[in-house]
Amino acid sequence: MIRVLICVSALAAFAYPHEARRPNVLLIVADDQGYGDLSLHGNPHLQTPNLDRLAGQSVEFKNFYTSPVCAPTRAALMTGRYPQRTGVRSVTNGYETMAADEVTMAELLKSAGYRTAIFGKWHLGETYPYLPGPQGFDEFIGFRTGHTDNYFDARLEHNGKPYPTKGYITDALTDDAIRFIDRNRARPFLSYIAYNAPHTPLQCPEKYVAPYRAMGLSDKTALVYGMIANLDENIGRLLAHLDELKLADKTLVIFMSDNGMIWGRDEKDRRFNNGLRDQKFTVYEGGVRVPFLLRPPQAKPQAHVVESVTAHIDVLPTTLDYCRVKKPAGLRLDGASLRPLVEDRPKDWAARRLFLNYSLQTLEKPAPYPGGVVIDGNYKMVNGQELYNLRTDPGEAKNLADAEPVRLAELDRAYRQWWTEITAARGFGLLPIQIGHKGENPVVIPMHLGRATGGIKFQGIRDFGRLGYHPVGVDGDWVTNWTSTRDQIRWELDVTRAGRYEANAVLRCAAADSGSTLRLDFGGVAFETLVQPADAPPGQWREQTLGVIDLKAGRTQLQLQAAEVKGKNVMELFQLRLKRVE
Repeated sequence: MIRVLICVSALAAFAYPHEARRPNVLLIVADDQGYGDLSLHGNPHLQTPNLDRLAGQSVEFKNFYTSPVCAPTRAALMTGRYPQRTGVRSVTNGYETMAADEVTMAELLKSAGYRTAIFGKWHLGETYPYLPGPQGFDEFIGFRTGHTDNYFDARLEHNGKPYPTKGYITDALTDDAIRFIDRNRARPFLSYIAYNAPHTPLQCPEKYVAPYRAMGLSDKTALVYGMIANLDENIGRLLAHLDELKLADKTLVIFMSDNGMIWGRDEKDRRFNNGLRDQKFTVYEGGVRVPFLLRPPQAKPQAHVVESVTAHIDVLPTTLDYCRVKKPAGLRLDGASLRPLVEDRPKDWAARRLFLNYSLQTLEKPAPYPGGVVIDGNYKMVNGQELYNLRTDPGEAKNLADAEPVRLAELDRAYRQWWTEITAARGFGLLPIQIGHKGENPVVIPMHLGRATGGIKFQGIRDFGRLGYHPVGVDGDWVTNWTSTRDQIRWELDVTRAGRYEANAVLRCAAADSGSTLRLDFGGVAFETLVQPADAPPGQWREQTLGVIDLKAGRTQLQLQAAEVKGKNVMELFQLRLKRVE
């Protein structure tokens, strides 16, 4: 792997001369909003007037693709590279952590004098140096993980410090984005608004939901549509504010979603999908084809629809093009600028094959299939066994594998070549949790980044506020059912500075269960401690100091295991915190 190591001062050398103010960038990303979740795409129930109006001022990319899940798409947006190159392959268990040596949109624009901010969902790493700040953002108001469990009066963070908000989260994020624009109106800015709507948990002010309940739609669909209606209203606020400040002609505006819609298993919750097949988590059109609108700065082209195959990897090179910021030498991008298509210069657009890969089945043992896709013009190959003509069959109903075996074989070969090359770039090892940085001390170690064995279960808040289990854990989960000395959980760590570290646990433990002996083993350096009683009501936790240990610099593994179990459950563990004390 060739690493591109570029500091901000060095990046400035790649910027164009400052002959004129560079345009601002307003990048708006919805979360799980499908292709059919807009009235401009024919939705018979949902009204999105502000997005419809934006479409009338923009170029719409009809065949725009993302990954089937959140984090890989966000890695591609930030880097212009296939997410597999960045270390990101899925949404939890460490598969969502983007390598710190990746060069991001924020770093590149910051080098050219931009103020950079992200509002909302990061989902590319929960610990330093995988955070927005080290990756080029001057300001971060939001949450690090894939979702947050409360959309009302949400407790977010602002550059690493607690940041409580008031009201509904989509409104609050918009308020903060508007304040950022006000503060930076006199200089170019990047405002990346990564809304978490309409991702679960499905929570929304009832006034937005009621009209859809009145239509007889299921509760889930009514809530999703209410969340999108509120989202559309807030996007209208942002665009109106640009108009008010006379910045509309000085701002590149992009709206998109990070992947297709999800309705789950219940047919009553299936909503309008514009004829596309399947949903999020799949590589069929309903999972990977999303709305994408681009309104360029300055002279507006006549609104039109682009049919060419485009994707998440094209957002960064497009932004650099409009902002007149050159790509650093040695930085490999997979995407291309969409500007020729925006300006109706199709001869200047080099058609290419687009490759996608995602499957829950191959996370532990990566393999080219299942989950492998090539899109080549009108044709789409899936898993080396399916072939569709998307122009005549956008719903992917007719498999042409038997009718066109030569084309299928050719696309299969191309995909396998891409897979060989992409896997050689970085490999598939999970990035370790780094501790010891001055930039973040203590480091919070979430449960879902660990690997549990034995009877331990991951529990958390699921949709509609219910408690539920997850087989491997998602962000926000805690571990429970810790009943045996055979049960353990472990994390991969990288101690960046040798020293003395204090371990603390955020836990619950009923008095009747207290007194178990817990062993913390850092690659053979270990200590034992007693779990103290820590009764706490649902939703609350207690912090308990476990002990202090001397650690050497380097890679190691932290393993937690009970040496003795006194009660029915060793504890319910929400977080570990490791703090360098000397």
